[in-house]
Amino acid sequence: MFDRRSFLNGLLAMAGSGMVPAVARAEAGISDSRILLGQSAAFSGPAAQLGIQMHAGAKIYFDALNEQGGLFGRKIEIVTADDKYEADLAAANTRHLIDKVGVFALFGYVGTPTSNAALPIFTAAKVPFFAPFTGAQSLREPLHKEVFNIRASYFDETEHLVERLVRTGLGKIAVFYQNDAYGQAGLQGVERALKKMNMPLLETATVERNSVEVKQAVDKLLPKRPDAIIQISAYASCAAFIKQMRRAGYTGQFFNVSFVGSQPLADALGADGPGVVISQVVPFPWKQSVPVVAEYRKALTKAGIKEPNFSSLEGYLAAKVFAEGVRRAGRDLTRDKLIRALESINTSNYDAGGFDLNFSPTNHNGSKFVDMTLIIKDGKFMD
Repeated sequence: MFDRRSFLNGLLAMAGSGMVPAVARAEAGISDSRILLGQSAAFSGPAAQLGIQMHAGAKIYFDALNEQGGLFGRKIEIVTADDKYEADLAAANTRHLIDKVGVFALFGYVGTPTSNAALPIFTAAKVPFFAPFTGAQSLREPLHKEVFNIRASYFDETEHLVERLVRTGLGKIAVFYQNDAYGQAGLQGVERALKKMNMPLLETATVERNSVEVKQAVDKLLPKRPDAIIQISAYASCAAFIKQMRRAGYTGQFFNVSFVGSQPLADALGADGPGVVISQVVPFPWKQSVPVVAEYRKALTKAGIKEPNFSSLEGYLAAKVFAEGVRRAGRDLTRDKLIRALESINTSNYDAGGFDLNFSPTNHNGSKFVDMTLIIKDGKFMD
């Protein structure tokens, strides 16, 4: 006769000894043949190219890995959800990806307001949140066990920008920023950097997220005649602002942080692009002397994609580092094992190909790399 109590007691004993069958301890999003990731990002609307390019770079890496059999026989797949760069949609997408789709981890979210909206959801569910496309402090301090950042923070970027401006004698600095958590994070970084140098911020002006209504900002900043304007927004609004300022007679310089979307900004600006400066948090995608760039360019060619860009390179790097975490976690993959494996990655034991990463149990911010680039003729860039 079947003894239910004895059977349950036996399962409990096996659990205590680590002998539970694999099916009993399987994590969501994991099967013998697949690891399922979820990505909520802008795939339509004024910020669409950010999500499209980030996803494209990651997919190129994962597709190449999957062609070789994946990791431990498992292929890595990404389920995408369009949040149009809106926080409420990102929150809804995150719940759907975790509760309905059953993803193993979240990957490559794009934006500060969207990532912030997802934060309480994935932390409550204890789902890893890897390589968000944002430099916000809210995803860095305090440390969240589930969050791993592979890009430098907005504090790192804006400090680098301000130091460069001050060194070149440009002291009258204004900020044009997006009126949300992203813009506030960048503004705070600029204010923090200026305070270190005992310099005032000349003026600020805002634009709403997913809007190109910049006339009020132009009218506010133009009379101040700043030497330089640091922009903390996405490419559509930044391009609109630059164009209108130029037509109004402004002759100063424009500086942007990496989230702007470098190639979309250059494309949108056209003839107004040369001279615009953008800080970057990944290596120069045309500098093939950097091993990971050469690897990325080779993968692009194989995938039939002609033009490299900063955002897809970031996606490629994110996929490469995530795969290293899975590799270190081993065949019996769990979320906790992935987190511990990622925390073991540092420059003493891992070479990403010229892009330094240092994680630890007390530090989930892998990089502080910041570089400067300049838009030149025909939408091209100079390092």
